[in-house]
Amino acid sequence: MGVFTYETEFTSVIAPPRLFKALVLDADNLVPKIAPQAVKSAEIVEGDGGVGTIKKTSFGEGSEYNYVKHQVDALDKDNFVYSYSLIEGDALSDKIEKISYDIKLVASADGGSIIKNTSNYHTKGDVEIKEEHVKAGKERAHALFKVIETYLVANPDAYN
Repeated sequence: MGVFTYETEFTSVIAPPRLFKALVLDADNLVPKIAPQAVKSAEIVEGDGGVGTIKKTSFGEGSEYNYVKHQVDALDKDNFVYSYSLIEGDALSDKIEKISYDIKLVASADGGSIIKNTSNYHTKGDVEIKEEHVKAGKERAHALFKVIETYLVANPDAYN
């Protein structure tokens, strides 16, 4: 098994506490409401929402995928850190065992956030991950993030 690591960093005008609540803590409720074309539903399959919890996300009509299951690996509400792994679903090809994500929100000087994301692709055998596959996934995730950010800007009292 090989592990391929990719790091990304981007910024938001939303402060870390508020962004973390929407992006991580309440995403299962928020995203299907504001982006039903992307996410049809999200539900806890096992656990209480904390470490070890398994969640199932069903994608919207326009998606090339049907669903994924992910497991919460770490959740630090005080330091705005969230780690999870995609462990099942058609977004994982026959070449990928799992994809682990580590997300950390840090306050920026302008009152917003810096979002640091590390993705670890755990492959089956000696398979190499193509950069365009990773780039496409990053673009989808960033587009969904922008929908959440736009919602928070438009609703300044939400998630305070």
